[in-house]
Amino acid sequence: MIVSLIERIYALLWGDLIHVPLPGGDSVGISLLIILLIPTGIYFTVRTKVLPLRLFPDMIRALMSKKENKDSLSTFQTLIVSTATRVGMGNLVGVVAAISAGGAGAVFWMWVTALIGSSTAFVEATLAQIHKEKDPLYGGYRGGPAYYIHHYMEEKTGKKKNHTLIAVLFAISGLICWCGISQVISNSVASSFENAFHIPPLYTTIVLVAVAAVIVLRKNATVKVLDLIVPIMAVCYFFITIFIILINMKSIPSVFGRIFEEAFGIRQVVSGGFGAVLMNGVKRGLFSNEAGSGSAPCAAAAAECDFPVRAGLTQALGVFIDTIVICSCTAMIMLLAPENVVAGKSGMDLLQSAMKYHLGEFGVIFIALTLFLFSFSTFLGILFYARSNVSYLFGDKWFWQTAYKVLALVMLFIGGIAAYTFVWDLGDVGIGLMTIFNTGILYLMGGQALKALKEYESNKDKK
Repeated sequence: MIVSLIERIYALLWGDLIHVPLPGGDSVGISLLIILLIPTGIYFTVRTKVLPLRLFPDMIRALMSKKENKDSLSTFQTLIVSTATRVGMGNLVGVVAAISAGGAGAVFWMWVTALIGSSTAFVEATLAQIHKEKDPLYGGYRGGPAYYIHHYMEEKTGKKKNHTLIAVLFAISGLICWCGISQVISNSVASSFENAFHIPPLYTTIVLVAVAAVIVLRKNATVKVLDLIVPIMAVCYFFITIFIILINMKSIPSVFGRIFEEAFGIRQVVSGGFGAVLMNGVKRGLFSNEAGSGSAPCAAAAAECDFPVRAGLTQALGVFIDTIVICSCTAMIMLLAPENVVAGKSGMDLLQSAMKYHLGEFGVIFIALTLFLFSFSTFLGILFYARSNVSYLFGDKWFWQTAYKVLALVMLFIGGIAAYTFVWDLGDVGIGLMTIFNTGILYLMGGQALKALKEYESNKDKK
């Protein structure tokens, strides 16, 4: 009964809700989540006057904001936490899947999605910062959609409440989602290590869970570890890609030509492939950068900064880093490999084959290690997000914080030794419901973020 219900909700959220006909006999299948996220991104891009382009220098400067309380996080640290969760499987296998199904043109539509997603990320992060609260357990601040939804409902009813229904549903959806992701993470890492090093999944899983337990069960070790891992993994991946680009410099013009040609190409329209190009790029872009899902605001709320807008600008930059930089790196690695090397392959096998062509056996090992770091940092990041949701639901008690961490570790272990598609679907349902609750409230509360942006720009102009 429960499994059947989850499958129906999954189909509603992620399946093609409507089909839009295109020239050449093609059609575009659009899911409910895309119907929610794309208009939201366009709406806030217009309302913020194309903030990602107009205020890009301010995004960089926002990282320099200093904190005064040692227990709180700087804007840079919250960027590290959110980047840890954004930069994961979507940047590797997700990009591979988008290009496999939609061709090189899908990369262009991922870039477009990042542009409009940055504005959504700005609004939700700014709201989280406006409505943050003191965190008596971990120190510093906490917040996120559960908190700003709660405050909105209190203002509308004029009554103080311990909980409000929509906020509770969002918090539960988040915890369900992050448990499901835990299983996907360990399964992916165990599989890649088995392919690259022939290590049995059980051994990889035991080590993964043991290392994760040592970190997450300590009070404030998570952010310290992420501060170390995330910059290293992102910079290494970026520079390896730059090296690959440099040794294939002659092919770069043709790669960019292929991206733009296939994004708008007449051949794709006539052959009925334009829908695949468009939707695969859009889908992978949306679900890689997570803008609108309500995850990253849980990190944004923890920042200590003089203007709430600075936290929003930081998270807008995070979307840029995730999609424009890291996803593009994966795309370049694939598109610079000869067609005969990657033909007929998919998933990690395709990416590892491309890397093997560029860098030999080192490339295969590098991708396996990169996937481990990306995935491991994602696990640490989602447990940071879970703090605020657990506190909202159960109060400030160490027992409940620890209980959820243990549950996530159990799911991490189970995922490494066996893949249960039901749990994976449950994770997708969780993020889908989060997105519905969060995007709905953004339209109602977005004016607060826009007002804060106006005040920020007014003060900046006076200096």
